[in-house]
Amino acid sequence: MKLLWCWRCKTEVPMLDDEEIRQATALQGTGTSDRQDREFGPVLREYERITGFHETNINAVFHHVISQYGPPCQNCGKPLRTPKAKVCGACMAPVKD
Repeated sequence: MKLLWCWRCKTEVPMLDDEEIRQATALQGTGTSDRQDREFGPVLREYERITGFHETNINAVFHHVISQYGPPCQNCGKPLRTPKAKVCGACMAPVKD
């Protein structure tokens, strides 16, 4: 787990590494109560256990994965939106090769 800037959320949030997201998503569909909790409740609870952050939106968990982001922008320091980004989504600076 690592705190990184999320361009969707416009703030720093806890991001999972690949092993942590595999661990969390392996629990999908293993809950015991209503349909939504049965499908996603265990994933949200595992995300909270790993990060200490109470998330209620399952989509946020799926896009808060470190490997989906690129390296820090050389201009502003925020992570690029993707590993192959050509322009920083935060400051619009071109990515230097």
